[in-house]
This record gives sequence, structure tokens and C-alpha cells, in this order.
Amino acid sequence: MIVIVLSKCPPALRGDLTKWLFEVSTNVFVGRLTARVRDELWDRILIYCKDGRATMVYGTDNEQRMESRVHNTGWQPTDFDGIWMMMKPVKGASSSLQN
Repeated sequence: MIVIVLSKCPPALRGDLTKWLFEVSTNVFVGRLTARVRDELWDRILIYCKDGRATMVYGTDNEQRMESRVHNTGWQPTDFDGIWMMMKPVKGASSSLQN
């Protein structure tokens, strides 16, 4: 399963995503895709969502059963000893946990 959440993206991108996914709420898309289609959709999101924000969470074969991708968000996927968590970096703070 795949979930995509958009913010400040052009309406044309929303219309494009509805070809493959259900829009269950404004700017929230859910569906089941192949890895190839998922990757192609992510590339389209990056092209059309320039200044907007996007988050994608999808199922995969790892311990947590999911992975995520982000674009222009304050949250970043971060690996903590093999477990992926979403981290919101603090501005101006240096941390050994940040990539």
C-alpha cells in the first residue's frame, strides 16, 4: 500500500495522481502500485511540486514493513540502528544523529 500527502502543490498534480490512486481526503492519496509505477509517480511529484511539500509512505520488505520519502518538509527519515524514524531537525543545533 502507498500513501502520499501533498501540500502547496498544483491542482494538476492532484488530478494526475487520481489516475492511479484514490484521493481519500484533500491532498491525501492512497492505493496499491507496483514499485516501478510508485517510483515514476515520485519523479512526477518532484517535477511538479517544486515549492510544495510531499510525503510518501509505502510498504516494503523490511522489519518495519514500510519506508518513506519526503520533499521540502521539516521532517526527515533517519536511520536509528536499523529502525527508520521521522526526525524534525532543530534549526541551528548540531547533532550526531543528523545525516
